[in-house]
Amino acid sequence: MERPLLSECPGTDDGQPEAPLPPGRCAMLYLLTAMSAIGGFLFGYDTGVVSGAMVLVRAEFHLSDTWHELIVSATVGTAWLLSMAAGPLADRLGRRPVILAASAAFGAGALLAALAGSQQTLLAGRLVLGVGIGLASSTVPVLIAEAAPAEARGFLTTVNIAFTTGGQLAAALLCGALADVTGGWRWMMGVAALPAAVQLPGLLALPESPRFLVARGRRSEAAAALTRLRPTGFPVRTELARVAAQCAREQRGRRACGPTAMLRRPAVRRALLLGCGLQVIQQLAGINTVMYYSASIIQMSGVRDPTTAIWLAALPAAVNFAGTLVGMALVERVGRRPLTLTSLLGTAGALALLAAGFWVNAAQSLPVTVPAEFPRCRQYNCASCQSAGCGFCFAETLSGPANGSCLPLIVGNASAPSAECRAAHQVWAADWCPAPHSWLPVPVLGLCLYLVAFAPGMGPMPWTINAEIYPAWARGSGSGLAASCNWLANLAVSLTFLSLVAALGRPGTFLLYAAVAAAGWLMLLRWLPETRGVPLENMAVLFGGDGDDPPLDEDDCEPPPEEDAALLGADSSPEGSPRLSAGGRLTPDLQSR
Repeated sequence: MERPLLSECPGTDDGQPEAPLPPGRCAMLYLLTAMSAIGGFLFGYDTGVVSGAMVLVRAEFHLSDTWHELIVSATVGTAWLLSMAAGPLADRLGRRPVILAASAAFGAGALLAALAGSQQTLLAGRLVLGVGIGLASSTVPVLIAEAAPAEARGFLTTVNIAFTTGGQLAAALLCGALADVTGGWRWMMGVAALPAAVQLPGLLALPESPRFLVARGRRSEAAAALTRLRPTGFPVRTELARVAAQCAREQRGRRACGPTAMLRRPAVRRALLLGCGLQVIQQLAGINTVMYYSASIIQMSGVRDPTTAIWLAALPAAVNFAGTLVGMALVERVGRRPLTLTSLLGTAGALALLAAGFWVNAAQSLPVTVPAEFPRCRQYNCASCQSAGCGFCFAETLSGPANGSCLPLIVGNASAPSAECRAAHQVWAADWCPAPHSWLPVPVLGLCLYLVAFAPGMGPMPWTINAEIYPAWARGSGSGLAASCNWLANLAVSLTFLSLVAALGRPGTFLLYAAVAAAGWLMLLRWLPETRGVPLENMAVLFGGDGDDPPLDEDDCEPPPEEDAALLGADSSPEGSPRLSAGGRLTPDLQSR
């Protein structure tokens, strides 16, 4: 006999409408979500601030392209390494201690970067920040997902991504405000220490994940934590019984923990492959190219003033934040799968538009009218000149740019003007071209349309889904492995963006990202299930759950032993008895018996 997707525990069908949560307030749950999500805010801030700050840092420290890419990607590289360690640490020590360690790393790294007197010290500060990002990015969604009831899990895990994009917006606005301040980039880097100082004491006063506590045999602490995290009248006893029953089954069936055990079990292996695939597609679709290099992309399109470019970079960050709020509103109404697929398809189209915008700019860029003496720099316009590894020099006249010439870059410092251009009192353009349409298709319309498509779905859904799809014994390790795939792909993108631009040109680079997004859409169309409303303990069935990880049935829904009743308060009384709906959701029996 075929087993139903979600099993039902016995309960009286009273004819009352189901309520996702009973009357009452979840202040402690929301506070835990907010305090945990400060890690997401710091994650977003420290990845977003680099876009504007590096425009100023590059000029102050005279950075080459190699050093620019290294400082941007050093944080990503460290985050990748630490995200691999975060899962096992979270499974061994708990979710909360790992987030607290991340908070300490955020504070220390921010101060070190702000006080940097050289590019080497700045690099060290960015490496320490990567420790915090790696630990927080994989652990915060897990803590929130495990603390939340099934009906609110998608919304609350998306709150973390809203904090992340809010951090990116805050970074963009602060970068704009400090762009003309002497040493302003130091304040941009250092202000991240303040949220970390709030999170450390705040999180210490809040409970650990109830599911982690049950898995570690600390059932009394789990009962106390659930009671604090649920409103009065919520069926805490049934939720605790469900969690304990699944943990007991996993303990009986498993031979080992960690990645090896995950790969041996078909259902968990399929979940892991999907989780890693989601994270890789998110990055290879180019999101952090847009976030890390948005000010540089805007400069490439012809906006020459650094302050203007930094302020314009705040607009895509604002669109990203607003789009994440849309995702929060839709995740429990529309579902994870439709949001993800629609978002990724729109992302591919927006990337194609960005490529087309850069192609138009390249086709209409200023021609070379002054012949060059250097063979490599004998090009026909500004775009081809820069593609050949040269810089463009032109005169500003009342009628517009004129007298363009193509000259070799100064080795080791591509942002400095050549001696010939400076001597002639002309404008030097090493990585941007004057073009009549630069303001519309690329910095404003293209980037914003990209984020309108990306932010509601592909931004939060990979993190939300990865916090849901693994069994309790593998949730920390699975989320950590998927996050490490995210950061590895992130590292590859951030390390190669400027190099890809040099090799393929700006249109070719964004067209490559569009092709990857389209291929990812086809893959997810085939393999991505819907997880909305499915209890964490029943998730394995979506991936063809085997005998090691079966879904719960009605025999598993007995309330906990009577000795736990005192810990659970009024919920343990008959009047508070819970039932499960056919959809697998915990609901109160709203009719008195």
